[in-house]
Amino acid sequence: MSNNTLSVGEYLIEKLYDLGIRHVFGVPGDFIIGFYSQLAKSKIKIINMCDEQGAGFAADAYARMNGLGVVCITYCVGGLKVVNPIAGGYAEKSPIVVISGSPGIKERKKGPLIHHVVKDFDTQQRIFEHVTVSSTVLYNVETAPQEIDRVLNSALKHKRPVYIEIPRDLTYSSVQSGDGRRSGEEGRGEGEHSVADSKRDNTSFSSKGIYKDNFTPEMTEALKEVAAMINSSNNPVILAGVELHRYLIQDKLLSFAEKFQIPVACTLSSKSVISEFHRLYLGLYEGAMGHDSVREYVESSDCLILLGAFVTDLDIGGLASKLDQGRTISITSEKITVRYHSYDGIDFMDFINKISASKDIIPRKQVPVYFKHLYDLEFLPEKDKKITISRLFECLNAFLNDDMIVVADTGDALFGSTDLTIHKRTEFLSSAFYASMGFAMPASIGAQLANPKLRPVVLVGDGAFQMTGMEISTAFRYNLNPIVLVLNNKGYGTERSILDGVFNDIPMWKYNIIPQMLGGDGKGYSVETEAELADALLEAEKNTKSFSILDIHLDPYDKSPALQRLTESLRKKAL
Repeated sequence: MSNNTLSVGEYLIEKLYDLGIRHVFGVPGDFIIGFYSQLAKSKIKIINMCDEQGAGFAADAYARMNGLGVVCITYCVGGLKVVNPIAGGYAEKSPIVVISGSPGIKERKKGPLIHHVVKDFDTQQRIFEHVTVSSTVLYNVETAPQEIDRVLNSALKHKRPVYIEIPRDLTYSSVQSGDGRRSGEEGRGEGEHSVADSKRDNTSFSSKGIYKDNFTPEMTEALKEVAAMINSSNNPVILAGVELHRYLIQDKLLSFAEKFQIPVACTLSSKSVISEFHRLYLGLYEGAMGHDSVREYVESSDCLILLGAFVTDLDIGGLASKLDQGRTISITSEKITVRYHSYDGIDFMDFINKISASKDIIPRKQVPVYFKHLYDLEFLPEKDKKITISRLFECLNAFLNDDMIVVADTGDALFGSTDLTIHKRTEFLSSAFYASMGFAMPASIGAQLANPKLRPVVLVGDGAFQMTGMEISTAFRYNLNPIVLVLNNKGYGTERSILDGVFNDIPMWKYNIIPQMLGGDGKGYSVETEAELADALLEAEKNTKSFSILDIHLDPYDKSPALQRLTESLRKKAL
């Protein structure tokens, strides 16, 4: 390409780089290989995963940490394997860009039988339309830049996955410099936005990609009603939700809580939205699955402020919630509701900025310290005592430090970890609503590449590990050093708790010898007692050069107190 032109692929790569993308996860194939070649020559690093599903989970975690993530795969045989993690990203509001190659435009004209095609050439796009907020097939080189801008802006605005399909004969087609500018040339225009910008400014991003700061009549009325309700309350509480993670506005939550002295609880899907050592942090609200002290405090509030929170069945423990809408303010990207009065069309981040700066809300006197450690942060192991789930998490609570991020898979790896005390904000990742098994191991790769200062502690059941666990070889390949705890209870423990049967059994693996297969500096440990667990964690912490994996042998019927409460509810629904 000349200095005045870019190809379609180059334009997309430069847009992604401008938006903070430094890594792309995927598996190559012939329909996308040209774009992969362009990526290899760019500033963005390709992370080749073992499988497309793992690539999707890694891109999801990267998006949660970075503000945007990318998975790049070939047509259908690769793309359809990514549907599951992208569905999870949609359900949990994670801005993932799916880039898929496809048969060329010229190849399609006579309707030939081309490999990987399922039914029609648009089958894959139509499937992704159900799990993305915006999609496009770049049929036309003249409109390709505008389509790329439109779709990427949609991901940033809605914090949900999007889909871009590139026919392989369009990858190298050139766009004029007036349509596709090089990085840094002429600045950014309407429709262009940087994730880094939003981190710095915390300003709103409209559907057209421009910042706005409007006091509409609806905005003014909503602000007055929110202020009046907070001022007239005796014990307001903030229930902080997942959108605060996705819009990277944890600081806004913190300043709002501290300015007006309102205590904060979080949901399962938003755990670690602020440091769990913070004076105003109440704990995790999980409805009937949670601890009585937190549940009673939240449910007795006369002004419950749901800030970016979507209260799902797992967030409330699978049971009916006792949250009274008549005492609730709900502020999300979808709408704002004060008691039974709804306000539509108000920009979420604009509203957050305005209530944080409000002079109408009266600051309260400093509230007492509510937070109490659920576990003592000192763990004294009994030498020959067999390890249990509850003691495992007590040990882990004492082990965690400021430089670690917990990545929990579905099952007791997730439910047991609800009682962990997370030191800093956004240091806990999970598929807490969509609840897809196999999330944690590949997600740890995306998380560590997005923030190399944090070392992943991966909590994963043996069943979930057998789905995507060999991505540990990807961590090894790229010199990452997760500490992987396999909760080996010989099968699907959560399902066994609901309804037992041979269908919950899985093959037995010796997880601790995986490092021998891969070679290098990886370390493996077989753990059966409390003392062995404590020693293995200390040794794993010292092994900073590579991954460590702990095969923790648990009784098949042992489960955390949180899972015991949840499965009792689920059993009633299943039978």
